[in-house]
Formats: sequence, C-alpha cells, structure tokens
Amino acid sequence: MCGIFGYIGDSSAWRILVNGLKRLEYRGYDSAGLVTLDGGLHLLRTRGTVSALDRLASRTPPPGSLGIAHTRWATHGRPSVRNAHPHLDCSRRIAVVHNGIVDNYKALRAFLERKGHRFRSDTDTEVIAHLIEHFENGDFEQAVRKALQEVDGTYGLAVLRSGEQRLFVARRQSPIVIGIGRGEHFVASDPTALVDHTRKVVYLDDGHLASITRDALHIADLRRVRVSPQVKQIAWDVQAIDKGDYPHFMLKEIHEQPDRISDTMRGRMAVREGKAVLGGVRLTDEDIARARRVILSACGTSWHAGLVAEYWFEHLGGIPAEVEYATEFITKHPQLDERDIFIPISQSGETADTLEALRRAKAAGARTLGMVNVVGSSIARETECGVYIHVGPEIGVASTKAFTGHLCGLFLLSLYFGRRRGLPQDHARTMLRQLAHVPTLVQKVLSRSRKVKQLAARYAKARNFIYLGRGINFPVALEGALKLKEVSYIHAEGIPSAEMKHGPIALIDRQMPVLFLANRDESYKRVLQNIQEIRARGGRVIAIATDGDTQIRHYVHDVLYVPPVPLLLSPFVNAVPLQLFAYYAAVARECNVDKPRNLAKSVTVT
Repeated sequence: MCGIFGYIGDSSAWRILVNGLKRLEYRGYDSAGLVTLDGGLHLLRTRGTVSALDRLASRTPPPGSLGIAHTRWATHGRPSVRNAHPHLDCSRRIAVVHNGIVDNYKALRAFLERKGHRFRSDTDTEVIAHLIEHFENGDFEQAVRKALQEVDGTYGLAVLRSGEQRLFVARRQSPIVIGIGRGEHFVASDPTALVDHTRKVVYLDDGHLASITRDALHIADLRRVRVSPQVKQIAWDVQAIDKGDYPHFMLKEIHEQPDRISDTMRGRMAVREGKAVLGGVRLTDEDIARARRVILSACGTSWHAGLVAEYWFEHLGGIPAEVEYATEFITKHPQLDERDIFIPISQSGETADTLEALRRAKAAGARTLGMVNVVGSSIARETECGVYIHVGPEIGVASTKAFTGHLCGLFLLSLYFGRRRGLPQDHARTMLRQLAHVPTLVQKVLSRSRKVKQLAARYAKARNFIYLGRGINFPVALEGALKLKEVSYIHAEGIPSAEMKHGPIALIDRQMPVLFLANRDESYKRVLQNIQEIRARGGRVIAIATDGDTQIRHYVHDVLYVPPVPLLLSPFVNAVPLQLFAYYAAVARECNVDKPRNLAKSVTVT
C-alpha cells in the first residue's frame, strides 16, 4: 500500500499523476513512482517523498495522456527504488500499481520463476504483473481477470499495457474510486485525490474489474457479468483538503473541531422531544429493545472512542457494552447471534482489521451498524445501517477531529438506544442540551492554545510520559498518550489512575512527567490522592483541571484549565488540550507532524 492514482484523457498525464499523489501522500509514503503510456511505457521511480518524484519527472517529463502512479508504505520489501511501484512484467509492456497483500505470492512467484519469469523486486505486487503476462493471449482484459482469480489476499490495483488505450482497475478489500470527468477519467484509492478534478465518482465494489477509456467506463465481476456503475457525488470541495493559513493539517483539524462536532449533531437532535434523530439507523425499536449487548470494534484512535462510548451505552443506552480491538477480535471464535449489535468504528471506513472483524461478526449472526466518516466506504456499504460523522476529510495522519466526531456520533447513538430501552425523556432532553453546548466549550479550550504551546515546549525533551485518567477519562488518557507517541516520538503510556500503584509506579522518578486528567468531578478526591503518590516519589505532575480549581495548584507543577463540563461529556474538552500538547511538542522537536515516520493514515492491510 498506500496511495494509487491513475489518469486517462487528453492532457499530459504525468503532472496530473504527481499532483494526485501529493493529495494521497498523507496516507503514508517511503517511495513513489509513475508510468505513462506513449507508444511504450515510460517509468519513473524514486525513494522518498512525492516531491522527489516531482523533481525527477520535471527534469525529463514523460510523455503520454494515460498513466498510473503510486506512493508506497512498505509491507513486502524494504523502502527502495527497486521495490517502488509501478512494477513491470518481463517484457516491460505491462505495469501494475497495487495496495494490499498477495498472501500466496511466494507460491505464485515460484511457479512463475519455473516458467522463466525474471523478478526485479522483493515485493508481492510484482507477481501480479508477471501473472498477467503469463495469461496474456490476445485478450488483455481476460488475462487480467484470470490473473486476479489466482490471487489470494487483498488488492486495490490499476493496470495498463503498452498498445492498449485503456486503464484497468480492480478491488478486493482495498478501496478504489473512479472519478468521472468530461472526456477523461481518474482513479484513486481515496476520494480526496479526486476533488481537484471532479466530484462525480463511482466506488468500485469487491470482486469487480473496471475497463476505463477516455469516454467510457465498463464494470464487470470476474465472471464477466456486467454491473451498472452507481455514480455518487462527493459532498465536500477542495477547500476542505487545503491547509489554509495553518502550518500543518493537524493544527487545522484540531481547530476545526467546534464546527465539525456541530456538523455531526446537525439535524440529529430533537431536544424538546428528548430524541436523537438518526435516520441511518435502520434497526427497529424491537430490535434495539431486545438486543442483549453492543460490541464496539475498532483500531487505534477509533478504539479509544469506543472505550468512551462503552460508558455511554451502559449509562444512557441501558445495554451492556463490550469494546474489542478489531485486530484481536478476528483471532477469536465469537459467540454472537441476532441479539448482538456489532458496531465497527473507523474514520476511513476501510481499516482492514475492522472490516474483517465486521465480516466475522456478520458471519456469526450479529446485526451490524457502522460508525464511519467516509461516505461510500467499505464498512458503510457492508453494514446493515449506520451513522456518518460528517467531519470532512481528515488529512493529518494523527486523527483529531474524527475522534471527537466519533464521540459525538456515539453519544447520540447511545441516547437513541436509551430512549428505546427506558431512558426517561427528561434525562435525554438534559443530555442533548448539554451536548449542544460542547462546541462552545471546545472553542474555549482552543482559545487557550498559547498556554499549551508554552507547556509543550517545556516538556518537549522528555523521553517518556505517563497519562493518567479515571473512569470515562481513562480512554482519553490512552488517546492523549497515543497522540504524543504518534507525532512527537516521545514514549507515552495511558494508565488508569488507580492502577498506578499496582506496578507502573516503579517507573516514577524526577525524569518521568505524569499528566493527570483531574476534572472536578466525583473522582476528584481520589485523583488528588493519586497525585500525592506520584509527588512523593519525585515525579513531575501536570494536571488538566477545571476552571476555578485553585486547590490543585498546591499538588502539581503545571496545570492546564478546561471549562466546567458534565462528567459524561468531559472527554470532549479533555481530549483537545492533549491533542494540542502533542502537536506543539512535535513542532518543538522538529518532527514531521502531518506525516509521522512509519505511519499510514488508513491501514488497509491486516
């Protein structure tokens, strides 16, 4: 993996390809390449960023108005020019770019080598090019189809061949989106790369192969059964993927959160009636009333959102809730049936492990309800129903606005369940009124960014950090620690405050900063006791505390204040200073904030 872009039309292809890759570079990178077709194939590949590819192509622009390109995040084979995509067959007439993993590539490679094929890379992708070459016998489309039938694993791929004025794309569990222009077509692994050119798109379904010319798009399955393309409209415009006046996408997206939380709740709150209005939840009241539990499954930041929602579903929804790492759930033999409601959570809707967990849950008989951001994504299409969070494209690799957007969507969903399982109308009305005030509270936190920046600079040289929270704020501590790890490369752990003395307290010394979530709520006295335990052992303590709390200053070295907020909604306001702290620490350490090393935005391989 990680980013695919393709073009066929009347314009010079290479510039369009490079600009498309730049839109996709946030998904991950270690090398990049492109190939254009003009008589023969013109291949350019380089290690490093898309800018390096741009410089290479600018020196000797490759001709042609048809081409494919790729920015890579290594899975098979180390980052190098020889492992960069596109990959060619022996005759150098067939080119392939590919996201995913070919599980049986060793067997395929051994078979092809026995047939005389010569491999030039260490990647699994190269076997696809040679396999197509092996099957080619005058019908190139059929050769592609036969080759894909031999591939075990996942793929989103684009293929072209010298002499063919067509571009072929296919998918199996890895996204491919086709953009429709006038006398031209575009291909990408993410719709964010298409909005510079068109907002009319077709999301390719699993098991489908598309043949694309300048003027036509034909889609069929691998048995050659034709499929009618379903044209969708991208709901946002190019300004949504522009940094504007911000130095980094991450900072822009942190500051967008008041508006994006409002977008998530817009039209979904009937406050007077005490109801959450979620038209995408196509489960009957009886389905919800008789459900025995909800299982929330996700990875990374989305998993942390699920951990917060566990409290909401049990407190407001009146239903037992479990939260599963998708990566671990797929190793289990889940005991599920139609009384279980499985909720996969994913910003992209393409997270491979979460998608596989969803499929396992469906196979076991559970009802499914997706919570995603990207319209038309795989999880959105494969769940029975769901909720879009509508936070717009998230470009920064470290998720910020999607976290609070998921929190908002999950809070509304828990109220939706609650009203169907006995939650009093007055209670629901109160909670909705409090939720409506959250964007204003988040804006207040953002207005105090300068203090966070100063504090982050003070601690930017730390090598380790501990984040502590109790109850519903323990997942926020996990999320804060993850943000710091992701963008600043400071090792950090999130731990329940009360668990500190059961082992981790051995880590405390004068070089170990400890950040407490210490809102003035029902756990406040216990948190103060935990703080004293750290101070007694020489630890340096930072607190996220409630406005007006002067008492806490006697216990900690540094304090960041947030507005008063009801306990159940405190994760919204507590997450924001932790996001800012991670961002400013990373800037102080001169890290690549939007493109952290080794990370990809959307992990589309298991």
